[in-house]
Amino acid sequence: MFKIGIIGDKDSIMGFKATGMDAFYGEDKAQIEALIDRLAYEQYAVLFMTEKAFEMATEKVAEFDNHMTPAIIPVPGISGNTGIGMNSVRRSVEKAVGADIFFDD
Repeated sequence: MFKIGIIGDKDSIMGFKATGMDAFYGEDKAQIEALIDRLAYEQYAVLFMTEKAFEMATEKVAEFDNHMTPAIIPVPGISGNTGIGMNSVRRSVEKAVGADIFFDD
């Protein structure tokens, strides 16, 4: 059975536990990369990551770009939106559609 999890700093991810997601605390690049590998092995279909965690582990995230699972999705953390999540969605849509269909502000 596939699962959904979130990786990031404690303050940003604890609220997600109320939604039924498994929350995993990662403080540095090595911890976050190890969590991604472990959770992929444990059949997590979707991994949400705070933008800060996502940014720390961009090389590891890229290893899963061509895999069906886990889908790794950046979300804003408690400190706010850095734009990484939207840029990731934009790249994914452009890859799927063949063009950037988002309007710039």
